[in-house]
Amino acid sequence: MVNAGDMNGSGNLMDFLDEPFPDVGTYEDFHTIDWLREKSRDTDRHRKITSKSKESIWEFIKSLLDAWSGWVVMLLIGLLAGTLAGVIDLAVDWMTDLKEGVCLSAFWYSHEQCCWTSNETTFDDRDKCPQWQKWSELLVSQSEGASAYILNYFLYIMWALCFAFLAVSLVRVFAPYACGSGIPEIKTILSGFIIRGYLGKWTLLIKTVTLVLVVSSGLSLGKEGPLVHVACCCGNFFSSLFSKYSKNEGKRREVLSAAAAAGVSVAFGAPIGGVLFSLEEVSYYFPLKTLWRSFFAALVAAFTLRSINPFGNSRLVLFYVEYHTPWYMAELFPFILLGVFGGLWGTLFIRCNIAWCRRRKTTRLGKYPVLEVIVITAITAIIAYPNPYTRRSTSELISELFNDCGALESSQLCDYINDPNMTRPVDDIPDRPAGPGVYSAMWQLALALVFKIVITIFTFGMKIPSGLFIPSMAVGAMAGRMVGIGVEQLAYHHHDWIIFRNWCRPGADCVTPGLYAMVGAAACLGGVTRMTVSLVVIMFELTGGLEYIVPLMAAAVTSKWVADAFGKEGIYEAHIHLNGYPFLDVKDEFTHRTLATDVMRPRRGEAPLSVLTQDSMTVEDVETLIKETDYNGFPVVVSKDSERLIGFAQRRELILAI
Repeated sequence: MVNAGDMNGSGNLMDFLDEPFPDVGTYEDFHTIDWLREKSRDTDRHRKITSKSKESIWEFIKSLLDAWSGWVVMLLIGLLAGTLAGVIDLAVDWMTDLKEGVCLSAFWYSHEQCCWTSNETTFDDRDKCPQWQKWSELLVSQSEGASAYILNYFLYIMWALCFAFLAVSLVRVFAPYACGSGIPEIKTILSGFIIRGYLGKWTLLIKTVTLVLVVSSGLSLGKEGPLVHVACCCGNFFSSLFSKYSKNEGKRREVLSAAAAAGVSVAFGAPIGGVLFSLEEVSYYFPLKTLWRSFFAALVAAFTLRSINPFGNSRLVLFYVEYHTPWYMAELFPFILLGVFGGLWGTLFIRCNIAWCRRRKTTRLGKYPVLEVIVITAITAIIAYPNPYTRRSTSELISELFNDCGALESSQLCDYINDPNMTRPVDDIPDRPAGPGVYSAMWQLALALVFKIVITIFTFGMKIPSGLFIPSMAVGAMAGRMVGIGVEQLAYHHHDWIIFRNWCRPGADCVTPGLYAMVGAAACLGGVTRMTVSLVVIMFELTGGLEYIVPLMAAAVTSKWVADAFGKEGIYEAHIHLNGYPFLDVKDEFTHRTLATDVMRPRRGEAPLSVLTQDSMTVEDVETLIKETDYNGFPVVVSKDSERLIGFAQRRELILAI
């Protein structure tokens, strides 16, 4: 009877746990890990393996396997992250083009792939081929005219709504954690917080599928941030296969730091930038060993993506570009101005987006996530279609804005007037006044810029996967390209001004508007995320040019200074605080002016502290303490009289021990 009573008592105690039969040493959901305990457990495990390895050959082999398991996990993460990124890129390319038409020879080909295989394509009309048909041509056999335009417009909106509805429905039903960027939560998890299911298999699957859908729908969001979440899900999955990582939350976080580096590596084709991003932006505990492993994971991921070659140009990203014109000292002034713009845009975006997200949380708006996604998608599609710069995918837009105008470019932005009969002194800039195409492109870019700035504020934070890197870069690239064209035309029409006089060698291009677009993109991304070192490295890995590091550094530092003048928080820290996650930022500085006596408990008239004593407590006393309080742990003291601290016992461990 006594035994039955004891069993019953401990059975009641188990009700205080979240899970029915958890492992000893694991943590409950929404709790923080004990870093010191995890470190000591790993040291003990390592000591046991080392001592056993001397006993037999088999134990020695096991110790070697244990030592190599970290590198094996990194290899697997890199392979899977690179493969998923390649599949996402290919699927997005096809589904984005599906909104406008279909390839008759093979419906799974995108517009570009369809016309690659065609023999009837001419150089001037390289985007037109008989195999690719717009929906109006397919349905009513008309390619021009008002009725064809309206039909294409209508189907563009319908496809966008269909993709967005499917994405938000999948997220709501199967994996609520698959929404958002994922980087704020990854930062919190890496700082030692437990969010069960956030890096689970369902989240990985649904996030990968819905990422393709939302990017294809044309919403103002990117896939780069969510790719970090996807890579961390891969890291979590492979960690669970090795007991070294599955049973130690501290070690698992080392793997997740490396996975975040692999995610950025495939997102931007920047392995070194990925490692620095993980170190600067997301990681909390980053030992030297993790640095090497991050580098290896990022390398394998980039190599895998390169093998898939999703864009068919042997590059890892769509907007890879190479410039051949040097920059001049006088250009630092417009570069710094772009940095100021980036900082101001970052501040504006963070404040407006956080205010909107707070409104979503506190009003009835948050109860209708599907309706919100549908409305924002409809507004985006309706406004985006008439403007060619907002109709295409944002990555393609950035690619065009970064591009240098060569002889083969057919873009409106390269519509310069080339008159071979005009002569100028040899020390002048090449005579290339802007043509009508450039002026109309400037108007369209200005409208697209305003639209992007406004719509991104409402899009980021909806219940769908949404990255912020690409929209921020698009805003900066549009502003930068317009400034670049302005400086270029100023240099052409006022070449005798003192600042332009000593610039140009005969027949050289003096101003590269694409470079201004790249600097603007870096400035805006820096203003929103407050990245500096990793941002510059990512941008120069994108362009393959070390020559432009100084302009990028100038813009990145200026944008950070300007943004920090209005508030120290980047967008990810702001979302961490909005969601109420317990994140202690290593960059935060605290100035405490209180004394210990101001915060100590208990005060006079209050109940005494709930403590465990070293040797005078019974099991019944401990049970009573657990049932009557809801603290997560209790200090262990010598005795009630001498309350000298000798340790700390967690509530969960006590319950399991009893």
